[in-house]
Amino acid sequence: MTMADDRQERIRNRAHQIWQEEGQPAGHHERHWHQAAADIDREDAGKPSAAKPAKKASGASKAKAAPKEEKAAAKASKPKTSKPKKAAK
Repeated sequence: MTMADDRQERIRNRAHQIWQEEGQPAGHHERHWHQAAADIDREDAGKPSAAKPAKKASGASKAKAAPKEEKAAAKASKPKTSKPKKAAK
């Protein structure tokens, strides 16, 4: 089985699972397929590739790079300030 065949089978299985979880609705097969493909792509993106081993970051660069979630949380927690409006003369 090729990698493409394996991916298709995984998408097919995931789409079927989504269809069952939604109560087996008729007429939503394309949406289920696209959602399944996106799920599989996200799964594959999280796995290190066998062809390209992940590079290990040095201790210095680890401290500099914060995960996106941490950056988003820090940004969201900052109070929003606006400039005071000028009073009409």
